[in-house]
Amino acid sequence: MSHIPNLDPILAARKGFSEVEDRVRRFWTMADVASVDGGWAVQLDGRTPKTPAKQPMILPTEAAARLVADEWAAQGEFMEPATMPATRLASTAIDRIGQAREAVADEIAAYAGSDAICYLGEGALERRQIEAWTPWRDWAERELGVRLVAASGIVHVTQSPEAVARVKALALALDDFALTGLATATPLLGSAVLALALQRGALAAEMAFELSRLEEAFQEGQWGVDAEAAERAGRIRAEAILLQSWFEALR
Repeated sequence: MSHIPNLDPILAARKGFSEVEDRVRRFWTMADVASVDGGWAVQLDGRTPKTPAKQPMILPTEAAARLVADEWAAQGEFMEPATMPATRLASTAIDRIGQAREAVADEIAAYAGSDAICYLGEGALERRQIEAWTPWRDWAERELGVRLVAASGIVHVTQSPEAVARVKALALALDDFALTGLATATPLLGSAVLALALQRGALAAEMAFELSRLEEAFQEGQWGVDAEAAERAGRIRAEAILLQSWFEALR
């Protein structure tokens, strides 16, 4: 696959605003939103901040703009980009995704070709995965027109070209802001199906997170919880919850 120079589509969707310069001192008193031509602008003391590519921070809905503005309002003496995930998503959507929609959709579709909810374990784990994941494969076929086949073990399952192409079409049907969220949710959950269910409001973030880590949870039940793994899981859970808020704000 060809890539736009300096832009890996999925990674870019997860980096975005975090690339701003270090230790920017807070220069505003109040963060708010205002209706403008083209959508809703974040306002810092009445002025619209710029993305890293110097584009105005304008979002398609009031709720999405307010989600970003609330992050600016919550900053202390210095900006901390790590605490501004909605701002990062907005910056990525504005600066990058429009240039790479085809490549981003291809990456999302590639996840459907090896979707995590199609690979089952053995024994008790397999039974748990069948019970939890089958309804979401059924949902994808019924609601999205995406039929994915599951199999046990580590052998690769070849999905139909029609299913993969359908996922790509669903991704391309989204605007840049929703596509940025989907591009972030898909690798986060390891599943295009779970990400699309989250994006469409069919699946809540907490459940999407739990479904994405059935094997990890099973292993923890057998061998205990590793502190480093638990910390990573906490970060993934928090990002999934933010993405739910992002998708809800865009509707």
